[in-house]
Amino acid sequence: MTQLYAIYGASGCGRSLMPVARQQLARDNDPSEIVFIDDALTEITQINGHRAMNYAAFLNESADFKAVQIAIANSQVREKIAKRLEQDEIRLWSIQADNVVLMDQANIAEGAALSPFVTITSNIQIGKCFHANLYSYVEHDCVIGDFVTFAPGVKCNGNIHIEDHAYIGAGAMIKQGTPDQPLVIGRGAVVGMGAVVTKSVPAGVTVIGNPARIVESK
Repeated sequence: MTQLYAIYGASGCGRSLMPVARQQLARDNDPSEIVFIDDALTEITQINGHRAMNYAAFLNESADFKAVQIAIANSQVREKIAKRLEQDEIRLWSIQADNVVLMDQANIAEGAALSPFVTITSNIQIGKCFHANLYSYVEHDCVIGDFVTFAPGVKCNGNIHIEDHAYIGAGAMIKQGTPDQPLVIGRGAVVGMGAVVTKSVPAGVTVIGNPARIVESK
């Protein structure tokens, strides 16, 4: 059976995840090709030693099985692409670096991208197309929704619930909740770079600073 894998997105995020994707296939003893998909391309070219093409060209590639890692930081775009892949019966592909640490009962849905030095501890539920960038961690008893993004160095402590499409900025720290009162980051909320979150964040707002506070719209 011929297999073809792809990184969807050839900008910084995609080019950073391609080495992780190669590690994934090496661990699986899978010699299959990995290509880039970039919708801005009009012809097949080369990027960092890999063939690169638009989505239509990828669909035309001959393979019995195709799977795609969506390396797009914008979570709304990730969801849109995921729906397109599902319609075309193409699998979401999860990748993780060789030095990622996964502990007990860490359940991660399809399409995740776990960059080098990420740690996921015990009794954790994570939704589809989760991005955890360099040196981020998720501590015990956390629940993370679909299409959530962690920038580098996020510290997500225990008993935290993060809803769909939330974005957690580089170096942000989220205070531990409790089993009966988890700290909640609401759907689509943005936690700014370096923020220290000490209480729940409502859906759709942006918080910054130490302690984190809501940025008022002007």
